[in-house]
Amino acid sequence: MLEISISSSLKDAVNDFKIGVIHYQNIVVDTLPPLIGDRLPLYYETIQLSLQEHPVSEVPGVAEWRSIFKKVGTDPSRYRPSQEALLRKIKKDGVPHFVHSAVDLINFFSVQHGIPMGIYDLDHLSEPIQITIGSDQDSYPGLNGRVMHLSGKIVSVDRTGAFGSPIVDSKRTCVTEQTTNALQIVYIRPSMELEEAKQLIQKMAEMFTQVHGGNHEWKLMN
Repeated sequence: MLEISISSSLKDAVNDFKIGVIHYQNIVVDTLPPLIGDRLPLYYETIQLSLQEHPVSEVPGVAEWRSIFKKVGTDPSRYRPSQEALLRKIKKDGVPHFVHSAVDLINFFSVQHGIPMGIYDLDHLSEPIQITIGSDQDSYPGLNGRVMHLSGKIVSVDRTGAFGSPIVDSKRTCVTEQTTNALQIVYIRPSMELEEAKQLIQKMAEMFTQVHGGNHEWKLMN
């Protein structure tokens, strides 16, 4: 399994912090199969309708992750958890931005479970990997076209530097249709029981490999 850890500073700030880590090997990234892809617009339309009655900030996973951001020093009104940003886009436009099978499936998982998550090209990562609270030295060009400054934010770092966060990920490690090995980080709700969290991670890993082939191994870290 990958060499990955959670820093003591992050554990001190969020006592019940936990993540799921899934390692995918020999996957094929393309477009979602029709069985899933054709149903997503209707699913997102249902989500959009539900958000007309309930503010995005009141969605349980969003509310919980906003509180976690505050604990580490991030203003969640300025830097939103990624699943909140997805939900706000769905509320406005009806659908998120479709990219390819890997990102589209991860976005579906994120909206479905109300939690942030990221997926990264393992061939562009150098172990060991640590999930920590960023410093003034941590930044990267983000997938949103902006430079992300990560001081006081939850961040994933490897030997090269920062590459991901539950806000927006870096261009350096983004998954493309050429990716064959990937790392998925699932930011579990701290309030979720361990057994439920394990079942969730396993379910996502199995569905991902059903779509993309290859194999996986996973673990829950807390």
